[in-house]
Amino acid sequence: MGPDLSLNEQLAYLAELLEEVEGYKPQYEELENLNKLIQNEVIFNNPYCKHTMESLNVSWEELHNSVARQKNAVENQILVRDSKGINEEQVKEMKSAFDHFDKNDDGRLDHFEFRACLVSLGYNVDTEEHLVNHNSDNDRHSDFERVLQMVDPDMTGQVTFNAFMDFMTQEASDMDTAEQIIASFRVLAGDKRYITPEEIRRELPAHQAEYCIARMSPYEGHDAVHGSLDYMSFATALYGQSDL
Repeated sequence: MGPDLSLNEQLAYLAELLEEVEGYKPQYEELENLNKLIQNEVIFNNPYCKHTMESLNVSWEELHNSVARQKNAVENQILVRDSKGINEEQVKEMKSAFDHFDKNDDGRLDHFEFRACLVSLGYNVDTEEHLVNHNSDNDRHSDFERVLQMVDPDMTGQVTFNAFMDFMTQEASDMDTAEQIIASFRVLAGDKRYITPEEIRRELPAHQAEYCIARMSPYEGHDAVHGSLDYMSFATALYGQSDL
């Protein structure tokens, strides 16, 4: 499934693939009956087949569940797109950012991964110390703690993709996100109209820095230096035009 397919095209492809996978189920039932006949003859080692019925069942279940999860994820993205009034490119960009930091590919981010994802998208959040001190008696609650109350109100330690999308779309409706991202990178760049990979790597953790660097275009202004990157086009590509 190519990345250039629209969400509706992805959904149609996955629905067809899921139907094809489920179409093999009767053949597995036939194999199970044959397997019982073989076992009734006290034949437990078949030199003509390297697979067991158990391994085939596990493989089929894993394939079926994988396709079903992908189909459900695309359906959720379409629902978000249609209900939140954001365009498909924004949905894809948010999904790409979420997946990049979802290291174990379970559809959830822990709080550290979620914070890293926010920083990569240009949000100013508190230092990581607040992640381990959020139950302290300090009267001042960090901005990140307030965000966590929105995306993980039960404090399970996990942020789902749906909660992430709800937060991001709410943010997009509450403020000019492109301007926020530009302002954040302008601070990191020392008020220059470009930023260098070295500055990004110096200011951000390694995985966040590489994520941003890979997605920024070269800066082509008259004051460009070797390797300079255009953080403004990066921001506007995420969330549209900015007045900055």
